[in-house]
Amino acid sequence: MNDNYLDTEEKNAMKIWEDVNLSDVSNDTDNSQRLKAAARNYAEKNETKMNIRISVAELQKIKNCAEAEGLKYQTFIKSVLHRYLTGQLVDRGHAVAS
Repeated sequence: MNDNYLDTEEKNAMKIWEDVNLSDVSNDTDNSQRLKAAARNYAEKNETKMNIRISVAELQKIKNCAEAEGLKYQTFIKSVLHRYLTGQLVDRGHAVAS
């Protein structure tokens, strides 16, 4: 195998993996069951996508707020909707500053 494009760390990793015989790995049923359950839970997320139309100016304000919170703007929107629907969002009686 031509490994001229690999750096030293990658070459060392390749040498380690060459000595591994995967047929020697025993069947770990406990971890296998946990991984299968985690995969099932991930696949069964009860979520859907939605599309909305919003003005460019409002989207920019959302992006600014999201950035201030350290979030991606889609995550920020989801958070705001969740807080509103669960009664955690408090109206302070003023608009968000631009």
